[in-house]
Amino acid sequence: MDPVPDGGPALPDAAGPDAPPAVAPPPRRAALAFVYVTVVLDVLAFGIIIPTLPPLVVGFAGATASGAEIYGLFAAAWALMQFLFSPVLGALSDRFGRRPVLILSALGLGLDYVFMALAPSLAWLFVGRVISGITAASFPTAGAYIADVTPPEGRARAFGKMGAAWGVGFIMGPALGGLLGGISLRLPFWAAASLSLASAVYGFALLPESLPKERRSAFSWRKANPLGSLKLLRSHPELTGLASVSFLNFLAFQVLPSTYVIYAGYRFGWGATMVGLAMTLVGVCNIIVQGGLTGPVIARLGERRTLLMGLLFGSLAFIVFGLAPTPVTFLAAIVLYAPIGLAGPSLQALMSRRVSPYEQGKLQGANSSIMALTGVVGPGIFTFTFAAFIGPRAPITGLSGAPFLVASGLMLVAWLVALRVVRGRPEPLAPPATPGTPSFAQAAPPEEAA
Repeated sequence: MDPVPDGGPALPDAAGPDAPPAVAPPPRRAALAFVYVTVVLDVLAFGIIIPTLPPLVVGFAGATASGAEIYGLFAAAWALMQFLFSPVLGALSDRFGRRPVLILSALGLGLDYVFMALAPSLAWLFVGRVISGITAASFPTAGAYIADVTPPEGRARAFGKMGAAWGVGFIMGPALGGLLGGISLRLPFWAAASLSLASAVYGFALLPESLPKERRSAFSWRKANPLGSLKLLRSHPELTGLASVSFLNFLAFQVLPSTYVIYAGYRFGWGATMVGLAMTLVGVCNIIVQGGLTGPVIARLGERRTLLMGLLFGSLAFIVFGLAPTPVTFLAAIVLYAPIGLAGPSLQALMSRRVSPYEQGKLQGANSSIMALTGVVGPGIFTFTFAAFIGPRAPITGLSGAPFLVASGLMLVAWLVALRVVRGRPEPLAPPATPGTPSFAQAAPPEEAA
């Protein structure tokens, strides 16, 4: 999963007589440091509860099958809130500034973790997840803050650091959550609350505002529409096909956050500590592939072959996940799955060449919307499949790994679509006659923006 969301502010059209300058102010190290620290704390808090939330839901439900179904609904509700409220918070930050949105989001998230730590029932825990989905939808605002305080030539490096901060938080979070969850399933929620509230206090004390009042815009529900950016994907036949690949890839991925923890506990008897360590291995492999191998592999093989290779490894890894006879084989599947990290950057680069330089920001927003939509529908597909295959009316007995096989099939279909759609490298599209207002992501060439 790509942790650096699109959400930068639109740069004003310099042609207008009253337009403020489109040049970002000089970067402020303290401000950027806050954003990076905030990302680490937020992702750390999010990762801490990964090993313990599914077992907590199963414990409330009383049975693994029903618990899996309920957890699928929890995950879908969380993703739906992310999908609906990410553009809303982004539009609010354009109106009132980045600082209040970031601070209030961290504060709300911290209080919500306290709420979930004390939740006496599934209903209360579900309300907490809905609130969490709303308050955790601030990553686009963090991206906008970076764009505000960083000149165009430095934004790629700044966003790379933001991605690295995300990776650090995700590596440390599940490991810490697993250790704390081994003591008590509620303890990770208290730790997550402490981290989020610390982020809010840190921001209140040190974070300067990045968006001057003269560059703010009125709140508009049109800007806050999460479906608006998807229109771009119908503008080019190959872009539509690549968007289908992206959708299938993201949809297959949803089997991991929705099913992995519950399946590992059911199939191999893993507790929170072992699950946390396994999730840490996922984060380490992701950083190795995306941080060290993506550039050299794409330079050697090209984007098309790299995309196809990543999807193929993903499909094979899901088969191993679903049929693994031992815990060691199940862990080995994590390493086999790692090359899927090559597919995302390759796909982004291929898609970026099929839109004009003035549409790169819209493209990133469309990809974020695709991922959010798969987060709404995917958990239900995989958790209900899992429940069906471990229940008394299972169509095939002894196949509790069926959700991973479904994910493998989706990834294979994505591979076939990519094989058909991507025929060659198109020429970059010319900018429109009246470009309008470009976004911060359009300051770089398509290859860099991807």
